[in-house]
Amino acid sequence: MSRWHSYINSAVSILTGYSGKEPFAAYLKKYFAANKKYGSKDRKQIAHLAYCYFRAGLALPDIAMEEKLLMALFLCSRQPDPLLSSLRPEWDEKYLLDVKEKLLLLGLEKNPNRFFPWIQQLSKGIDLEAFSTSFLVQPDLFIRIRPGYPGMVKEKLQSARVAYEELSSSCFRFPSGTKLDDLLEANREIVIQDYNSQRVGELLRLIPQNGEHKKMTVWDCCAASGGKSIMANDIVGKMELTVSDIRESILHNLGKRLSAAGISHFRSIVADLSVKDPLPAGEKFDLVIADTPCSGSGTWSRTPEQLYYFREEKITAYQQLQERIVATVLPHVKKGGYFLYITCSVFKKENEDRVDFITADPGYSIVSKELLTGYDKKADTMFACLLRRDL
Repeated sequence: MSRWHSYINSAVSILTGYSGKEPFAAYLKKYFAANKKYGSKDRKQIAHLAYCYFRAGLALPDIAMEEKLLMALFLCSRQPDPLLSSLRPEWDEKYLLDVKEKLLLLGLEKNPNRFFPWIQQLSKGIDLEAFSTSFLVQPDLFIRIRPGYPGMVKEKLQSARVAYEELSSSCFRFPSGTKLDDLLEANREIVIQDYNSQRVGELLRLIPQNGEHKKMTVWDCCAASGGKSIMANDIVGKMELTVSDIRESILHNLGKRLSAAGISHFRSIVADLSVKDPLPAGEKFDLVIADTPCSGSGTWSRTPEQLYYFREEKITAYQQLQERIVATVLPHVKKGGYFLYITCSVFKKENEDRVDFITADPGYSIVSKELLTGYDKKADTMFACLLRRDL
């Protein structure tokens, strides 16, 4: 048996044992730790096969898994592949075909949107075909350069001869897999942050500043890893920050990250906002940021196993969760204050419908609402809406 067949058999074994209940990267790490016969090149090729399967799997016919893997690899290939060259040379020589032509060659042309079957649920303004086929491509890596560091970061990158694309003075793009850990100081100099996560900052810049001596009060209510808190600090400037999350371990790591970013004064609260309001009724903020739990469907190109295992009924479950969280935090926005609602979802029920829920309260008006498409930029797709409390 050739090593190429061995790779396919290993990928089949891995996929058969995987249930989708944990991140595939974590599952792979444990699998390879328990099966030490694989070298680094072997692990890379087998993992690539499996990820290609998740990217294309929903569009593939009900045939043998080995054949599905080859089809998926062909659909995802943008350059000659040695495995395809050996086992399907007639496909490998046509790697430059666009997705439509590849689907036609494989006899799968009838429904190109099958890579993403929930098209009726999408937010308005998404290009169905471009979005659907974007799952075949691994997104790029993006960094946000923090104030005061653009020159230093650029000098370090150029000295190390690291390839990058400068999208703005603070946003750089790198090929996926680029290693920056030993070159740049995460959180102090840069933040690893997707292109459209950075664009959410454009909405923060619409908020009038409180003045030179008055700090803005900010509650990042679903803080997670803290990227939005650091960005708010860099844009808003002086602020009194409160962060909350349902997971104490996340807040512990967040505290370390904020400290590394030079943000030493903040309040941290463990809270399940879908169940209970952790704050006194009269406590109000100039700005509440709600980067709510969601399907994550705008980021599935990075974690395609979530695309493969997703079930449509989860949309309603997330919608209801978001509704409860929003209902808890809205009363804590000051009159004249702002509420920033964010998801990394492409589903209308999690995006526009939630804004409709908020504006059903006549006290809130929309300042800016943006569907931040990333499928045409090798980036994530996000939704953000800035609202003002008028009453």
